[in-house]
Parts: sequence; C-alpha cells; structure tokens
Amino acid sequence: MKSLSFAATVLAASMAAATAAAAPLRDLNWKLPEKGARLEGSTLIVDVPHEGGRAMVCASARIDVSQAYREFGVAIIGLRFRADGVTEPDARWNGVKVMISYVDADGDTQYTGIDSPAPKGTFDWRFDTVRLSALANPRGIRDNTITLFLGLQGCTGHAEFDLSSLDFTIQPSGLKMANEDFIVRYPPPAAPLHGVMLPERATTEDDIATLASWGATLARFQIMRNWYAVDDCQDLEEYAQWIDSRLDNLADVLRWAEARGMKIVVDLHSPPGGKRQRPREMNMLHDDKYAEAFVETWRRIATRFNGDPAIYGYDLINEPAQWGAARNSYWDLQRRAAEAIRKIDPTTTIIVASNMADSPGAFRYLSPLAMDNVIYQIHLYAPGKFTHQGVGGMVRKADGRQFEWPDPEMGWDISYLRRVLEPVRAFQKRHNARIYVGEFSAIAWAPGADRYLRDCISLFEEYGWDWTYHAFREWAGWSVEHEVSGPGQQPVPSDDNPRKRALLEGFKH
Repeated sequence: MKSLSFAATVLAASMAAATAAAAPLRDLNWKLPEKGARLEGSTLIVDVPHEGGRAMVCASARIDVSQAYREFGVAIIGLRFRADGVTEPDARWNGVKVMISYVDADGDTQYTGIDSPAPKGTFDWRFDTVRLSALANPRGIRDNTITLFLGLQGCTGHAEFDLSSLDFTIQPSGLKMANEDFIVRYPPPAAPLHGVMLPERATTEDDIATLASWGATLARFQIMRNWYAVDDCQDLEEYAQWIDSRLDNLADVLRWAEARGMKIVVDLHSPPGGKRQRPREMNMLHDDKYAEAFVETWRRIATRFNGDPAIYGYDLINEPAQWGAARNSYWDLQRRAAEAIRKIDPTTTIIVASNMADSPGAFRYLSPLAMDNVIYQIHLYAPGKFTHQGVGGMVRKADGRQFEWPDPEMGWDISYLRRVLEPVRAFQKRHNARIYVGEFSAIAWAPGADRYLRDCISLFEEYGWDWTYHAFREWAGWSVEHEVSGPGQQPVPSDDNPRKRALLEGFKH
C-alpha cells in the first residue's frame, strides 16, 4: 500500500506542477558590461558591432533558487526577447544568450541555457525559457543562488530583452523520499563480479569466449538500437518484433556464458517510446501508452527467461533522465516493472538505476524499492572533462592541452573519486544495498586513462561492488583492443596497451 500511495502522490504533484503559476522577477540588481549594453526603462539593449569582436557581452543578475532545491524542483526562468542581424556564432551554444550559471557544491562552475542551437539571425519578439533542475544537479548549488546572463556571445548584432516579462516558476518534481528505513535482504553473498558491456550488435560466441579467456565473470547485454534517435521505438508493433530478435540473440549468449562460468546482465537500453527532444527525456515518463509497453516488455522478458541460471539481473532502465515533474516518474516506472517481474520470476535479481544517467549524485534522493534482492546501479564518467575529452563537443583545456589523470591542478585523483561516490556509499550503508557499476571508462586518448581505470577499479573492489567496463567491441574510442599513438591520432587495433592491462588486472581481483 505504501508504494501505491507514493505513486498517487507523484501523479498528483505532477499534475499540480503542470498548472503552476509563474511569478514575475522584479527589482533584480543588474550588472552591465563596460560597453555594448544599456538599460532603457525595462528593456535591456545589447549591441555588438562587426568591428567590436565576438566576445561575451551580457548583463547579469543573481537569483535565489533555494525553494527549487527544497522541493527537488525545477527553476524555470522565461522572458521575451528579439534580435536583428545576429551573425552566425562561433559555437552552437552561442548567439543570443539566455543562460544561467552556478557554482556547485564541489566548487565547479556549471552552465545551462536555452537548448542549442542558440537563437541567431533576425526575429521579432519571442518568449523562451531556461530550466535548472534540482534533479539534474543533485550536488546542489553553493549559496542557493544562480546568475542569469542576457546578451550576445560569440557573434555580432543587436538584441533586446524585455525585463518586464521576466518570470520565475518553481515546478515541483513530484518525487518524495519513500521506504527510507528499508533494509534490503539478499541471497547468500558471492564474490563481486566484473566484466564489460557487450556491443550493440549481435553478440557472438567468439565475443564471450574472448572475455572468458580474459578472466571476465560478468557481461552486460544491451537490448539497444540507435540511442541518440528520438523516434526509433515509437511503433510498438515494430518495437516488439525488434525486441524478439534481440532476445533470440540473448538466448544464445546465455548458453555460451553459462558454459564458461559467466553471468549476464539483461539491459533494456532502448525502452518503448524513444525520447523527447526538449528536455531529452524518455517518452514513457509522459505517455501512459509507452509506460505500459515498458512494463509489458519486462513481463515478456521475465516469462521467456524465468529463473535462467546465467542471468545475473534484469537491468530495468538504462540512464533515465527525469528533469522535473512527470506523469510516470523514473522511479515509479522501475517499481511497476519490478513488481510485474516478481509475479513471474521471484528469484532473479532486479537492477534499479538512479536518475540523471545513473548519476552517483542522484543517490542523495534515490529511494530504495520495498523489495529484496534489488541491486542499485551507477555509471561513472567523472570528471567528464577528462573521460570524454574530444568526444561530442567536449573540449580540452583553454590553452589546448589535454586533461590528464591524475591532475593536482584540477584536484583530480582517487580522493576526488571517493567524494563523487560518497552518496552511493551512504545509500549502500543505510539500506544494506548492493551496488553495480554498469558503465565506467575513459576515452583512449586521455593521458593517464590506464591510471584512471585502476583507481576506479580499486575503489569498486574496496567497496565490494560489481562492475562492467564500457565498452567491448563497440566504438574504437572506448575499446581496450585499440590505442592511440598521440594527441589527435585515431585509435588503431592493439593487442596490448596500458588500458587493456589495467582492465585485465582488474579481472584478476
């Protein structure tokens, strides 16, 4: 009954949030740049002439967002603005700037703005918003204050901002702590397992044989298609057919793994409904049709593989991201799927993900399910500036140097990783919970990537956590069967390299 009342609370709060009234922002203390911006009544006017360069020309003001963090809510700031002749910016996130910045609890400055590409060109008055989600920033904000920036960056032209239209909405997330005193019970403990994440393509027997020869005892099987597409899972009839094809491959993988003493995590990487663009959330959070299809998909998987001895656990959702209020919360969807599985398969372990892409920080507000034999999952790519440098727009240092590990200047070492993982350790101790690191990695060209992997693995082993490296025989940038000869070089096949040695040494623990 407790979980049902919690679901009702989530839905009621979500519906109330949808009609939350916006409050105007008045009497802000605006700080103007030395040149290029002026106030005329309630209008901020920004002019950057073509000969004036392409620097950031913005006015700024401080805003208190403590209420959003008390409610795990979303602070939404909106206003009207227009532009004339704003040139092509130097980056997709530059142009007409409506942005907030803040300093997190670790002292790092974070930024968020209107979804890129930022506005440019010439357009009449439009209203847009920038959102800051406490769910997405579980480490918190220093002093509970943010800075709002309005202006132009990386471009030239003219822009006007109607400050009288500024409004500020706190949208509650609907998430409340539940089962706070629940202690999870498990079957007799076994030694932690370690391995890799299998490729998106069909897994072969050679893949499993290779991993077994390396000493891996665990592999994460992806039920996945194009992760970045927004509409690849919305035809539910076609989705069901695709699921069946992946389960056929899983059936083979389980037998190959069992013959070699390995276990398999079944990862529903691409759930029904696909994803939205703004914010980038799974559609099943907002559409009951896809939510029910998600639960039904797990019923089908559990029915087909009920009690299979090679399955280590059912991994319910890969990297959920709930930014604010939702009709079906990321937590409640997993509860519903877990309860449906338990009615079919009462013994197989269930694996639950934390919010914001299995973030360690999201364990600060993660509630355990009121259910035994549930393992809780994180993904570790911290600091992202190091692990993902040169990937998808992630930049190197301002002077062009690569980020390294460890880096005393940045404060990055194994102690930094301990701080990142502290919320997970606290959850583990509070609920007697077992933890699974479903993904961790560092890009092949990151200096010190092998030392980073060793530090991660040493902590996982110290804490008694299961883990799988990302990834095996996917993109060469993550592969330990590839290496690079220097900065800017492409990965090439490699039978032996420092990252591979670090991983295989980890398998021996």
